[in-house]
Amino acid sequence: MPTRPEDWPPLTPGERSVAIEVLVHGPLSRSEIARRLGLSPGSLTRLTKPLIEQRLLVEVPEADGGPAGGRQGRPSRPLDVVADSRYFLGFKITQDMVYGVVTTLRSEIVARHDRALATHDPAEVAGLLAGMTAELSRGRPGVAGIGIGVGGLVEDRAVVGESPFLGWRGVPLAALVQERTGLPVVVENDTAAFVEAETWFGAGRGLDRFVVLTIGAGIGYGLVLGGRRVPYAGDEDRGFGRHWILDPHGPLTPDGRRGSAVSLLTIPNMRYQVRAATGHDRTYEEILASAAAGEPMAARVVTEAGRALGTLVAQIANFVMPQKILLAGEGVGLMEVAGDVVAETVRDHRHPRAAPVGLETRVSDFHDWARGAAVPAIQVLVLGAAPV
Repeated sequence: MPTRPEDWPPLTPGERSVAIEVLVHGPLSRSEIARRLGLSPGSLTRLTKPLIEQRLLVEVPEADGGPAGGRQGRPSRPLDVVADSRYFLGFKITQDMVYGVVTTLRSEIVARHDRALATHDPAEVAGLLAGMTAELSRGRPGVAGIGIGVGGLVEDRAVVGESPFLGWRGVPLAALVQERTGLPVVVENDTAAFVEAETWFGAGRGLDRFVVLTIGAGIGYGLVLGGRRVPYAGDEDRGFGRHWILDPHGPLTPDGRRGSAVSLLTIPNMRYQVRAATGHDRTYEEILASAAAGEPMAARVVTEAGRALGTLVAQIANFVMPQKILLAGEGVGLMEVAGDVVAETVRDHRHPRAAPVGLETRVSDFHDWARGAAVPAIQVLVLGAAPV
């Protein structure tokens, strides 16, 4: 049985299709796999045999322990992935921290390890990632690769073309980390990676039209059509929020145009508004608590943010008509204080007979973003299925 990444033979296109179908939707019976992929029973047997031999797939009992629906004869043996046959490391780099996780083949987090980021020098950051890789890989010989999520423009899943948070331009991060770890490395914009993770393994699994909207240090947006993420021509998150004007008479802040999604909804700009009005610097959590307690300035800023979020959600729903919108990020605490304002604003901006917006709120931390970073590594390194 292969135990090292270099021992695993590459998958053929047919094997890859079967593996992806079971990974994302399994466990599945052979008949269901054949139906989904348009394969004959003989072709499916030929394609699944090497996947079982490589311990990528395994036969599992049916959930009810016997033939479904009282069928006679030999019980069906669905196929599922062996989630712990391969491990992946995911890293989310912020301005002052690196968050690391180990995930299974099915993107389940099994370990975490974080380190403070004292410098933005690319070589030093790569060295830090190498040290974290050694720590997270200890006792796990089946580590297949590394995924790294960075806020900014990423080119060819290898080079950080531009990252305002880190002050980087043209940094060959994948090569720097691969040189120090000996493992394959995939670098991706953090929002794009998060969307891939939710599409394959999370809230968007099995959906045809799906949107991810994240609020926090910035605004992130991802669109899935036909079950595949729609790529952007440029940076995944730099232009969206700054140029989507939600209130032309809204606040003018240092980051984003007047009344833009970034000016109204991001944590740094909400803190800026309160600081400019009161002279006191408050954390985001303090602002939310003050707003909930009725403090006028905090309540005004939070209410404006709630209206902005409701407007944004309604506009996305009106134009994209998604089956679900996932709202995530470190700023989703806004919903606890201004959720009623958000819901009322959504209704005001929708046709009275429009179907309710399927809005799911996810309290997420940076480990969820690190998990997301590991998913492009799963797609590229094991299955050969490059993200769109």
